[in-house]
Amino acid sequence: MRLDTPTDVDRGAYPDAVTPWDQEDWRRAALDWIGERLAGHGLRASGAPSARVRPWSILMRVPVDGDGTVWFKANPPASRFEAPLTAALADRVPDRVLRPLAVDAGRGWSLLPHEGPLFRTVLETERVEPRAWEDLLQQYATTQRALVPHTDAIERLGVQRIRTTELPALFDALLAASASLEPADRSRLTALRPRLVDWCAELAALGIPDSLDHADLHEGQVFRPEPGRYLFFDWGDAVVSHPFNSLRVPGRQVEQRYGAGALPRLRDAYLEPWTGDGHTAAELRRAASVAWRLGVLGRVRSWGGVFPSAAPLTAVLGGRALLELLEEPPFR
Repeated sequence: MRLDTPTDVDRGAYPDAVTPWDQEDWRRAALDWIGERLAGHGLRASGAPSARVRPWSILMRVPVDGDGTVWFKANPPASRFEAPLTAALADRVPDRVLRPLAVDAGRGWSLLPHEGPLFRTVLETERVEPRAWEDLLQQYATTQRALVPHTDAIERLGVQRIRTTELPALFDALLAASASLEPADRSRLTALRPRLVDWCAELAALGIPDSLDHADLHEGQVFRPEPGRYLFFDWGDAVVSHPFNSLRVPGRQVEQRYGAGALPRLRDAYLEPWTGDGHTAAELRRAASVAWRLGVLGRVRSWGGVFPSAAPLTAVLGGRALLELLEEPPFR
C-alpha cells in the first residue's frame, strides 16, 4: 500500500525553514519506505499521515489498523546517529527505551511504535505529584549507569563524546559563534571562563564515568505506558559526556511546576543509583550542582544538529542560552 502525501503539515514557527521535506522525490522515498516497513510487520496504514516539519527533524504520524499509531522520524546529518543509537539502546536497555520497528542508519530514518501516553499528556490530564518525577529520574539514572560500559560503542555510532575537560574549548567555540550577543553579555561570559575551567576540573577530578546524556529530557520525550514505568526516546540531541549534565532540563521543569523546594529530593533520587562507588553524598551533590551549570553547554551544542539551512537560527538561540551559565544552581 502506497501512503498518500500528508496534506496536514505543521511547520510551527519555522514556515521558511528549508528541509528535505520540500523535495518531492525525498517525500516519495520516505513514504514508500514507511509502507514497506509497515508491511514487514504485518501493518498497514489506516489513513493519511500528518507531518511536523522543523529545522531539527521531520516527523510523520501514521495511523495504522487497530487504532494504532507509528512514527517516522528523519534526522539531519549532524544527528543522523539517532537511528542506529535507538536500535542499539533497545538491545542494551530494552526495558527503558522504545524498540524501533525499522531504522535506516545511512539516511537517519526511524520508524517507531507509540507506547503512550506521553508523560506530557499525563501531566495535562492527571494530578501528578513530584514523586513521579523522582521515579522517572531514578529510572533514567539507572539507564545511564547500565550504559557506562558501552560508551565507546555508542561513540562509534556517531554520537559525539564531550569530556568534561573539553568543555572550556566547547565554551570558547560556542561563544565565538554567538554573534547576536550584546557586548555587555559577551564580556560577562568571557569573565566567567576562569570559573568554568575550575568547575570542569573539579567535576572531572571526582572520576564519575561518562555515559549517555540525553541533553533534552523533558516530558515530551518520555512515554509512561503505566504508572511508575517510563520509556525514554528522542535521542537526537544526545552526547557521551558527564551523565549529571542531564539534570538541568527535567530539573527546570520540576522547578516551574512545583517550585524550587522540590529539587533537592529530585536531585537525590537521581543520584541514588550512582552511590556505591566510594563517593560520599556530599561529593555527589556537589557534582550535581556543578553539572547543572555545565549542562547548558551540551544543550547549546545540540542545536547545531539542524538541517543546514537553519544554522543561523541556532547561533541566535545559542547565545541566549549561554547566559544561563551565569545563574546560580537552585540547590547546593
